[in-house]
Amino acid sequence: MAQPGQDAKFFQRGKIEEFRADLQAAETKDKKFVKRKTVLKKIVANITMGNDMSPLFTDVVQCLGTPLLEIKKMVYLFLVSYGRSRPDQIHLVIPNFLQDCNDRNPLIRALAIRTMSYIPIPVVTDALGDNLRHCLKDRDAYVRKTAAICVAKLYSADPRRAEKGGFVEMLRDLMLDSNATVVANAVAALSEIGDRQDGVIFKLNLTTANKLLTALGESSEWGQIYILDSLLRYVPQKHEDAETMAERIIVQLQHANSAVVLTTIKVLLYLMNYMESRRLIDYCCKKMGPPLVTLLSSGPEVQYVALRNILLIIQRRPAVLKNDVRVFFCKYNDPIYVKLAKLEIMYRLARAENANEVLAELQEYASEVDIDFVRKAVRSIGRLAIKVEAAADNCIQTLLNLIETKVTYVVQEAVIVIKDIFRRYPGRYEGIIPTLCANLDSLDEPESKAAMVWIIGQFANRIDNAEELLDDLLYTFLEESVEVQLALLTAAVKLFIYKPSSEKARELVHKILKWATEEVDNPDLRDRGFMYWRMVAINPAVAGEIVLAEKPPITTDSDRMDRGALDQLLLHTGTLGSIYHKNPETFIRNAAGKALVDSPALNAHSRAVLIPLVPVQLPPGIIQVPGPGPIESHTQSAVSDVPATGPGDSGGTSAPPPVPKSKIVEGEVEEDLESDQDEGTPERNGSTAKDPYSNLDGAFGNYLADEPRPMGANNAGRHEEDDLLF
Repeated sequence: MAQPGQDAKFFQRGKIEEFRADLQAAETKDKKFVKRKTVLKKIVANITMGNDMSPLFTDVVQCLGTPLLEIKKMVYLFLVSYGRSRPDQIHLVIPNFLQDCNDRNPLIRALAIRTMSYIPIPVVTDALGDNLRHCLKDRDAYVRKTAAICVAKLYSADPRRAEKGGFVEMLRDLMLDSNATVVANAVAALSEIGDRQDGVIFKLNLTTANKLLTALGESSEWGQIYILDSLLRYVPQKHEDAETMAERIIVQLQHANSAVVLTTIKVLLYLMNYMESRRLIDYCCKKMGPPLVTLLSSGPEVQYVALRNILLIIQRRPAVLKNDVRVFFCKYNDPIYVKLAKLEIMYRLARAENANEVLAELQEYASEVDIDFVRKAVRSIGRLAIKVEAAADNCIQTLLNLIETKVTYVVQEAVIVIKDIFRRYPGRYEGIIPTLCANLDSLDEPESKAAMVWIIGQFANRIDNAEELLDDLLYTFLEESVEVQLALLTAAVKLFIYKPSSEKARELVHKILKWATEEVDNPDLRDRGFMYWRMVAINPAVAGEIVLAEKPPITTDSDRMDRGALDQLLLHTGTLGSIYHKNPETFIRNAAGKALVDSPALNAHSRAVLIPLVPVQLPPGIIQVPGPGPIESHTQSAVSDVPATGPGDSGGTSAPPPVPKSKIVEGEVEEDLESDQDEGTPERNGSTAKDPYSNLDGAFGNYLADEPRPMGANNAGRHEEDDLLF
């Protein structure tokens, strides 16, 4: 075996002619194949560097007859790189493939079958079929585990051949193999096939799931991840099944690999939806905390992945880390993206018991040098005041202290959050308005200026110089952003309603209404100006009731993700979807969605917010209509006169073969996809079948989760702590 670093000399750009000459020269006096091995190493090094070595195809292929394993590996590596780009020459290698598939050495058998699966060319795929079938039943476990992955590659290249050849069923049988590595590879291959939208639906029954758990302890790290991930395809039918499975996998939380830990947490969160024992749910939540905290001692990248996952987990299961808020205090050397993620988690974990501790930490952050971080810290102080009423007084005092620093961006963020605090606690903190008005000149951003204008207008009856303040702000009305203009317009109308006898208020409202209706191009602003003008002109008393109507209370419910969407996202814990906080099908083309499946064991709370998975609508066979083109008439008779080609038409092209129906592989049971879909899909009535637009139901399939819904209907009972925990 070559010593580390000795192969660096091969990484030099070479010429095709020189390599060809060296290969030909090595055929004469090279009994130990040293020269041939050296030339092949140079060729592989050039492939690694991105140089095109495909002209050497025939010369390299001739080396396959060499009985040395190291040379075979390099030749097969060459074929993986250039085999599919040389379909006219690949037939030269087929005899060697067939010979190596029957070699006595299991490494060579596995190498040959692996290389063939990498070349999705019909002539290679034809030769692969029988040999792959033999390798799946090979006496050596290494060959079987390699063949399992080859089935997934064959399915990717030719799904019909893989299904007709019975390879999917053979993979299912390999899940019961005596070797744990073979089991893990079979599960990985079936998972990859099952994730395809046009593939088989991979499900597990209780017997197979228990046998997979038996192989879990003997598998490698990545094998454990595949096996654990496949458990999401098992739907418990009894509470006891889910509880037993959770007790068997909870030991994996002690694993050193962060991916195994996150996958275990994902499976536990999934199984909790099917558990009945409150004691076991609390025990699982308690056990999940320490491993998540341990992940925070890793590098910043792993920390960020863990923090984004924790943010989802604590929204669904607040008990997991409810006493560990100190763990998320920021360190001086944390990257900004880690600090911002920790800041959000600190706010989520804040309660009346730890609010003062969190507030003191946030106040420290407000004096940092990073402007974005400081802004988020100040805004978190305001959100804390809204969330925890007991800490509101201390939060207001902290905000006032920050305003006294006269730092522009700190003052602006403080004004923004104080506006929300006024709405959350009406009549409690209006005494600080003079302090805010004294800092009016330091506000230069639209959001903060609009917040200050709202405060002036809402409390114009308590601010003695409200007219002067609004008059100063109106000097730049036409240059302001639309957000500020809308706030100024509403504030001026409120001022007029509060002080109808004030000549200054009349003058201000007339001036701003005239600007809004005559000199502004924005339609929203102009329409609101006309509306206010008519209301004030016709009946000022009614205008006051509308403009000064009681505002809905501000709560922190809007910060919380919808429960059904949260359950769906937690099925992607440890993946890219958990970092983006989006389902993978929304940003990855052809990704298969996941959702909780209803069963007798599903909790009532989880069933109430269940989001069904939108079934994939495969396109039907191509519809062929003869004739010059579409008929323009809109009458039913004209449409019915168009003769469509049927199976008995002799003229025209033959109809394409129908799309094969997907199958369900469930441990030891296979079913047709139609029966699975019919359970949750109501049968269409006759009128729908005749409706020409009936097939548009799934036109926006992936966006059904984003369909706007009334807050009250979906979130009824979300204030209850039991609902969150269960």
